[in-house]
Amino acid sequence: MCGRFALLAKTDLAREFFSLAEIDDLTERYNIAPTQPIVIVVASERQEKGSNLPERKAMLVRWGFMPGWVKDPREFPLLINARAETAIGKASFKAAMRHRRILVPATGFFEWRRPPEKGAKSQAYFIRPKKGEIVAFAGLMETWSSADGSEVDTGAILTTAANNDIARIHDRMPVVIRPEDFSRWLDCKTQEPRDVLDLMKPIEDGFFEAIPVSDRVNKVANMGPEILEPVEEVIAAPAPKNDKGADAPPSSGQLSLF
Repeated sequence: MCGRFALLAKTDLAREFFSLAEIDDLTERYNIAPTQPIVIVVASERQEKGSNLPERKAMLVRWGFMPGWVKDPREFPLLINARAETAIGKASFKAAMRHRRILVPATGFFEWRRPPEKGAKSQAYFIRPKKGEIVAFAGLMETWSSADGSEVDTGAILTTAANNDIARIHDRMPVVIRPEDFSRWLDCKTQEPRDVLDLMKPIEDGFFEAIPVSDRVNKVANMGPEILEPVEEVIAAPAPKNDKGADAPPSSGQLSLF
């Protein structure tokens, strides 16, 4: 899965990388967590109308997908990821796969290797491209409307089976869309879900590098560059316990838009 990521790219780089018609100034974000606003890229109206210009637009959505048919979001699970293998047929994502495919700009994502030994401490990694400062994850969006008429744009990141590089850490990874495939992925007018199945596969080995980092990333309140500082890779140390005696999971500290 992908439960935390970072976006540190400069605004000009993002504008050029995604061929954006416009984008607000980006703020460096080192520890983006579920339910927070995230930047996404969608096809512009000009592109949708058949213009040859590859201009696109950026917008903000809540990270946590909410299908339009949900009546009470408090009774619906937080969908931050969608499995690429099943998104086409799954009720929650079927409409978005057909009509609302997006790109999610990122500098890298965080993942945890959880050792099989009970009580052993998990090792956090920052996984980033070996070349370049920005990458595009495949995503889906949906606009959820409440009974009072208010609307919230929501999104999820598509994941696929991990490649060999990432499999030693976790069995899933985000789907990466290359720049030459941006137009095809975002084109929901002529490209049906079955036409983009070939894009929803693991990126080749060697694309990412995994850097061990401290458990500072576990807390959403930690939002500075220090969470990316490399550490010595340690797996065997005992994990801290919570009041109930279970392994303490990463603190969410997440906000809610509902």
